[in-house]
Amino acid sequence: MEESPAWRPEARGYFEAWSAPQEARAGPTLFSVLNELPSAATVRFRGPGVLPWGALEEQDEDDKSYTQAFTEAEYMDLQDPRPSRELPWPMQARRAHRKSLARDQMARGSGSRADWARKLRRCRQKIRESWHRLQPWAWTLNKIGGQFGAGTESYFSLLRFLLLLNVLAAVLTACMTLLPTWLEGAPPGPPSLGVSSPCGPYNPNPQGLLSFSSQIFNLLSGEGYLEWSPLFYGFYPPRPRLAITYLCSVFVTGLLCLLLILHRSVSGMKQTLLAESGTLTSYSHRVFSAWDFGLCGDVHVRLRQGTILFELQVELEEAAVRRQATVQTLGQQARVWLVRGLLNLLVIGLLGAAFYGVYWAMETSVQLQEQPFVQQTALLKLGVNYLPSVFISGVNFVLPPVFKLLAPLEGYTRSRQVVFILLRTVFLRLASLLVLLFSLWKQITCEGNAEAPDCKTCGYNYKELPCWETRLGQEMYKLLIFDLLTGLAVMLLIQFPRKLLCGHCPGALGRLLGTQEFQVPDEVLGLIYAQTVVWVGSFFCPILPLLNTAKFLLLFYLKKFTLFSTCSPASRTFRASTVNFFFPLVLLLGLAISAIPVLYSIFLIPPSKLCGPFRGQPSIWNRIPESIHSLPQTAQNALFFLGSQAFAVPLLLVSSILMAYTVALANSYGRLISELQRQVETESRNKVFLAQRAVALSSVPGGL
Repeated sequence: MEESPAWRPEARGYFEAWSAPQEARAGPTLFSVLNELPSAATVRFRGPGVLPWGALEEQDEDDKSYTQAFTEAEYMDLQDPRPSRELPWPMQARRAHRKSLARDQMARGSGSRADWARKLRRCRQKIRESWHRLQPWAWTLNKIGGQFGAGTESYFSLLRFLLLLNVLAAVLTACMTLLPTWLEGAPPGPPSLGVSSPCGPYNPNPQGLLSFSSQIFNLLSGEGYLEWSPLFYGFYPPRPRLAITYLCSVFVTGLLCLLLILHRSVSGMKQTLLAESGTLTSYSHRVFSAWDFGLCGDVHVRLRQGTILFELQVELEEAAVRRQATVQTLGQQARVWLVRGLLNLLVIGLLGAAFYGVYWAMETSVQLQEQPFVQQTALLKLGVNYLPSVFISGVNFVLPPVFKLLAPLEGYTRSRQVVFILLRTVFLRLASLLVLLFSLWKQITCEGNAEAPDCKTCGYNYKELPCWETRLGQEMYKLLIFDLLTGLAVMLLIQFPRKLLCGHCPGALGRLLGTQEFQVPDEVLGLIYAQTVVWVGSFFCPILPLLNTAKFLLLFYLKKFTLFSTCSPASRTFRASTVNFFFPLVLLLGLAISAIPVLYSIFLIPPSKLCGPFRGQPSIWNRIPESIHSLPQTAQNALFFLGSQAFAVPLLLVSSILMAYTVALANSYGRLISELQRQVETESRNKVFLAQRAVALSSVPGGL
């Protein structure tokens, strides 16, 4: 690329040679009329030293006064105290402005308050840029966005965010659960067989020698030698301090995840509001303002070109759909709504059948586990244990493509279709998980009947589940393992063979078999489902966040390799700002759903009497009031005041007042913005009208 010549503001003679002298006219010229319009002020945004529109045709030798005035205006522009990066000028004009400010600064010294403010602003900017460079896989995400669109990039950005959440959760668990377990001494072993208990015997360790296949089956199911290990709840001893840190780690992790997701959703909401309002989605913005003039290198240039191309493609597709919707007749609109209603009824029926299937699989698994022939065959026992996981994964594998086929028939834009597919798929996945948890709840609590014979003695079904917390952790562990195995099987057995067929089958058949797109909705819901499983099981399986960290790390590189080796850019793209706001909302929904079984277990279900740090307590939460009573009286009064109505009611009133004030302020700002937009539209129409009148008058001799 040729280097552009240096911009010299003192070289004023170049524009005087642009046009030859013209004959003098009687009266004002068209150029002088146009220069008086408000639109002439916008020429200053092109940078100093640039002539207004129309100067090339209308300037003559008698316009020396205007040339002198324009030179003075240019000099005033160069004295603008704002930083160069904040001025909407070309790069050459910014360099000249930066040099001018540097000369003035050296002349007057560098100890002023404005200079310190400028240095502080630059320091913050450098820290922000350094933090952006320190983020892992930043270059990889830019490359994915340039080649496959911002929608595909949003999936990998979400995967990176979830990886951060799991790393933080794993660190907190290690510091608040694992370290206190060994700092107070080695944890004791499982209860011995000779110890009698009203809640029955519990012996998690297998007896005798185990074959290699049994070891593998135990690894996949979490039973055997893994059942009494730091992986599950039952391993941790009943120590008061450990019980407090164990419980606090769950609350701290949940609160930290909530704050980070809210922060991400708020930042995504800003982009979504701008995108939906149409302020930044016009074609002129994409064409004239989306380019980054600081790019260096052909690779970065091509990636940026690809990103702008995908954005324009999204705008054109959604504009075509909206244009078709505006010209529909009443009968066509009624037909569209009828089709949408029928499709939604079909979706509800499919979801209901899927939920019943999950419930049936769980009940059948419980019944088969009691059969002698299942207990005697290790492989059959493993298959029965994994029956609910297999059914859930099968439903999640079959129904999302059906939802994808139904979405285009409803007549929505591509971005709206993605939102509906996400809603239906997330409802399928999370509701399937809730059905599984409901089946486990029926087993643990004897269907909620505390007076049942199996639950009357200990408050839970101690005959089938002597350590029900570990059993719940094993179910979440199996869901995590099977989800990883399913993803690997799809890559190795479906995606890569399909790509190989593309090379061996020529013509249209090869393109049909080999061309595959990266399905962002399905992949995103897989991430959210896996993260929800981890949030549910992290209380009963403390090492689950660490396992999920390794899984997401492996998944990132596998998905990246699959994307670049087997997938092609999407034929139809969607707006990334919409999903960047919607993804955190679905994450918040998953976090809320995961909190229901965890909080219910903590407050209402009695803990197991033979395992875990809360054994012997009427409830898991009961350990917290006991710890508070051991504190000094002043601390007790303060903590009890925070939990009383005397504190809750004023806090609720103050929060309501602040919320009402914030809503009123937001509404006033919205009305002000709408009024300013109307004024801008009015001024635009005035400029067009004045320009048309000026052209009409200039065509009449002596009109101006």
